[in-house]
Amino acid sequence: MSITNLIKLIGLMLIVAAVNILVLSPGLIGVQIGASALSTATGVTLLVASVWVLVQGIYQLLFKKPVVVPVKEMKTHEEYVEHLSRYRHIKGIDNDIHLALEQLERMRKRKSTLLEVLKQRFEETEMSFKKFASVAQSVEQLFYLNIRNILNILNVFDEAEYQRMLARKSSQFSSELLQKKANVYNDYLTSMKSSIANNEEILVKLDQLILEISSLDHIEPGEIEQLTCMQELDALIKQTKYYKS
Repeated sequence: MSITNLIKLIGLMLIVAAVNILVLSPGLIGVQIGASALSTATGVTLLVASVWVLVQGIYQLLFKKPVVVPVKEMKTHEEYVEHLSRYRHIKGIDNDIHLALEQLERMRKRKSTLLEVLKQRFEETEMSFKKFASVAQSVEQLFYLNIRNILNILNVFDEAEYQRMLARKSSQFSSELLQKKANVYNDYLTSMKSSIANNEEILVKLDQLILEISSLDHIEPGEIEQLTCMQELDALIKQTKYYKS
């Protein structure tokens, strides 16, 4: 059971216990089973409801398998965060996962900030607004493509085997074979780190774009492509076929 679910279960148990104490304690509401028909019915109903809530909570948090959205079908920021968070405690890659999660939050904030800046400088019907917003949307797609690449790697990443390799528990194999196994996992990690580095570059360029837009006094639609940051973002987009998932 995850730490999050454990906290939720403990919280649920505390709430149920608190409600029962409040209703059944003589010094509080003081509902007593056997005192009267109404009091008995209320007390029994409360106890039955408490048991039902606890059973449902335990089932949902401990036994029910979560619905896993396939990587290629992910659409929302929350789905990416939820899926990536499942890997944040894997020793050896935990720092990379934490960084990727931090980047996801920064992207959410950068997107919101950029739209606010654009709305302050332009009308949403203006060509300048549409050009900036279009590039921002394309860069965001590229960012999430990198997250998908990370998740695809993690989906085939054998954590148990990786931990055995780190602990050198495969000494019965030849040094050549062990080196080949190490190279495979190094390739996994290199590809993942490359996607994280690409996303960091995207975030930096978005910061530069926000700064450039904030510093503009006036700009014509035809001048937008001449902005240094817009050219860099456009080059970044064109070098990646981001429409492929």
